[in-house]
Amino acid sequence: MMDRREFVRELLIDRGDLLVVCGLGSATYDVAAAGDHPLNFYLWGAMGGAAMIGLGLALAQPSRRVAVITGDGDMLMGFGSLATIGVKQPKNLAIVVLDNAHYGETGMQPSHTHAGIDLVAAALACRFKHARVVSRGDGAVDVRALLHAGEGPVLVNARISPDDVPRVLPLRDGHAIKQRFIEALNTA
Repeated sequence: MMDRREFVRELLIDRGDLLVVCGLGSATYDVAAAGDHPLNFYLWGAMGGAAMIGLGLALAQPSRRVAVITGDGDMLMGFGSLATIGVKQPKNLAIVVLDNAHYGETGMQPSHTHAGIDLVAAALACRFKHARVVSRGDGAVDVRALLHAGEGPVLVNARISPDDVPRVLPLRDGHAIKQRFIEALNTA
């Protein structure tokens, strides 16, 4: 299993103008730890919504690359979004699921991926162009290539260690996050 912080940091090195939607909780802390950026859209209190927000952004900005970085709990909560993404076929959307097989924000109860639910098989059944599991840190290079140039939709299930890491809290004001993101989107 991979170190979550190192993996996310590797994904976001030289990110350019990549638009990043962060899922609730630890995924947001991991993206913030990799470096706050005005093109990071942090979600607070939108459990299960990261993939659909990423889809809307990808459809609205078809010339821009969109990466959703979220956890297994958020993806499982928004499981039906895989079907909608499969129908819409956004070529510029990649979803990276940081899968520690636990619900980290509510006490580390085992998640459904712990019980064998296969997000990659579900994404492939929903007609994603690329879907794969990554469990070693050297896979970050290939995943980064998919984020920046792979034909979407893409889903990467990144098997990460369930280790608890310190929280890195980015901006928490929803209005300010939205305004900053829109301003950066319009100037990039």
